Amino acid sequence: MNNEKNPSENGKLLNDFIRYLRTEKNASPHTIAAYYANTVEFAVKIRNSDASFDDWTSVDRDQARSFIMALHESGNSKSSIQRKLSALRAFFRYLLICGKVAENPFTALPAIKTDKTLPKVMSINQVDSLINAVTACWLAKESANSIRNSEAAAFSCSRDKALIEAIYSGGLRISEVLGLNYGDADVSSGIVKVRGKGKKERLAVLGTPAKKALREYLRFRNAAGASRDREAPLFLNQQLSRLTPRSFQRNLKSYLLQAGLPPDLTPHKLRHSFATHLLDAGADLRSVQEMLGHENLSTTQIYTHVSAERLKKVYLQSHPLAGGKKS
Repeated sequence: MNNEKNPSENGKLLNDFIRYLRTEKNASPHTIAAYYANTVEFAVKIRNSDASFDDWTSVDRDQARSFIMALHESGNSKSSIQRKLSALRAFFRYLLICGKVAENPFTALPAIKTDKTLPKVMSINQVDSLINAVTACWLAKESANSIRNSEAAAFSCSRDKALIEAIYSGGLRISEVLGLNYGDADVSSGIVKVRGKGKKERLAVLGTPAKKALREYLRFRNAAGASRDREAPLFLNQQLSRLTPRSFQRNLKSYLLQAGLPPDLTPHKLRHSFATHLLDAGADLRSVQEMLGHENLSTTQIYTHVSAERLKKVYLQSHPLAGGKKS
C-alpha cells in the first residue's frame, strides 16, 4: 500500500493521518493498513466516493450511524464493526487536533455489545515443544537434503529460537521484537529496551533460556559480518537486513507443524501466554501491565479471567467432588 505518493488521488487529510500514524504514533503496518482501509470503506459506503474523498468536515453523526447499519447489512461481526468504528474515531480525533473539523461524529454512538472472548494461550509444555521444534525442523531439512547452505540454516535456526524465547520471556509484540536494534539488548543483564505503541519505551526482562538463545544467535550474527552499530537491526534475514514479521511467521508455521501444535497459533499467542503464566505464578496485575506496556489496567485484566478459567478447568478435572458425584 502506498498512500503518500499522490495526495491528489488519495485524499490529503487521509494521507496526513496515515503519515501521523506512522511517524508520530509508531503504529504497526497492520494497523496503518486497517485504518486506511476502514476509512476508505466509510467513504465508499456512505459518501459514494473513494480514497480521493476529502470533504470530511461535512460528515455528521447520522452518517456515522448509517455506516454502522451498512456494516451490519454487509454481514460484519460485532467485533469487526467495533474495530472499524475505532479507526474512524481515531481519524476524526486527529482531524479535531488539526482543527479540520468541529466535532468527532463517531463519539457517543450507541454501544455495540460484543461477545467477550478470552485470548488463547499456550501451555508451558506447548511453548517448550515449539522452541524444541525449531532445531528439529532444521535438522529434518538437513536430513532431507533440502538445505543448500548449512551455515545459513544454522543462522536462521539460532535466530528463530532467540526470537521465540524473547517474545515469550519478555512478553513482546512481534513488531517490538523485530524493531529491536543491536544496542537495545544487554545480554549480560537480560534487559531489553523496547519501543512499543505510540513510541513509548519500556524495559523488558529476558530469563536465562532467552539470554542463552540470544547469545547463541549473536555469535552467528556477528560471524556473518553484520553491523554492530547500536542502531543496526538486531534480528536479520539472510541478506543481513531487518527481518520482517511475514518472514518469521512463515517459518513459524513450519515449527508448529513440526511440533504438532495448532496451526493458528501466532507470535501474539506467546505474548498472551507470557501474561497468563505470570499471573498463574502469582505476579501482581500492575507489574504485568507494566511489562506488557499496556496503557490501561483494564486491558491487562483480561488475563486474570484466563487464569481463572484455567484454574476452574483444573479443579473440575481433578477434584473428586467437582462433578457433584460422590464416590
